[in-house]
Amino acid sequence: MTRPFATCDLCDAHKNDVSGQFRVLPPVFRDFGAVRRFSGPVATVKCFEDNSLVKAAVDSPGQGRVLVVDGGGSLRRALLGGNLGAAAAKNGWAGVVIDGCVRDVAELAQQQVGIRALASMPLPTEKRNEGQQDVAVQLQGVWLRPGDWLYADEDGIVVADRALA
Repeated sequence: MTRPFATCDLCDAHKNDVSGQFRVLPPVFRDFGAVRRFSGPVATVKCFEDNSLVKAAVDSPGQGRVLVVDGGGSLRRALLGGNLGAAAAKNGWAGVVIDGCVRDVAELAQQQVGIRALASMPLPTEKRNEGQQDVAVQLQGVWLRPGDWLYADEDGIVVADRALA
């Protein structure tokens, strides 16, 4: 279960951090899942208009982690839809944050998992089995690494190099 937190409080506590250990993502991500507030250790996928590795990730045990997907900011294809959102919820992912698009918005809104993405796009991806997992990724200019901690709520998304109390 997620410990109580507020991204505003985390920002207040870390606003003078110049080390890069605490980062704030730009306010460009929309909320698509039924869970509005989520946190957990980061697992990463880097892909472009091919969600093969996203599917592989959400089909595996989430163990309370947050899947962070560097989709290159593409607005041309959806990297997550209703079936993959359901798999993420069923397999224990705390959330999925995508620098890209989702589809099946009505279905995603019913899933008990946090889902953030840039926009909705009905067009699916091509499956080419391309991409990387468990690598450092950049979302909207902010670096995230496997094992970082991500916190998302109604006010935004923050990332730290460790779990924050």
